Amino acid sequence: MIALLQRVKQASVEVNNQCIAEIDHGLLVFVGFEKDDSSAMIERLVERVINYRLFADVDDKMNLSVKDINGGLLLVPQFTLAANTQKGLRPSFASAASPDIGYQLFNEFVDAANKQHPKVCTGQFGADMQVKLINDGPVTFWLQS
Repeated sequence: MIALLQRVKQASVEVNNQCIAEIDHGLLVFVGFEKDDSSAMIERLVERVINYRLFADVDDKMNLSVKDINGGLLLVPQFTLAANTQKGLRPSFASAASPDIGYQLFNEFVDAANKQHPKVCTGQFGADMQVKLINDGPVTFWLQS
């Protein structure tokens, strides 16, 4: 299970030229699932995402989480995070979870996030999404369970 966190000043997702989700200051999180991922792993990764300290405190040190700043959390499913890019010129998706399992795990991830944080928005699983963001920093972290 992979979560790519990007600290943003603003982010949104469009599907068919319609904005389906948007946040102001907070985290844009791309989430990918691999074949061996399970529901049991979700709570821990969601907890890490929501409590990961990557926002500046009064001393300009990364000591605050999205929860601490009451920021937005935009979760976007992205199966390409599970790609194997070690050889050749084309990614392999053999290690990615099947679409059915990915859909189930993404929904469980969203449910777990909603239980831990009040400001959660999502992209649309399986859709051709246009993601717009203003990266803050830029600050980007890769979390994997």
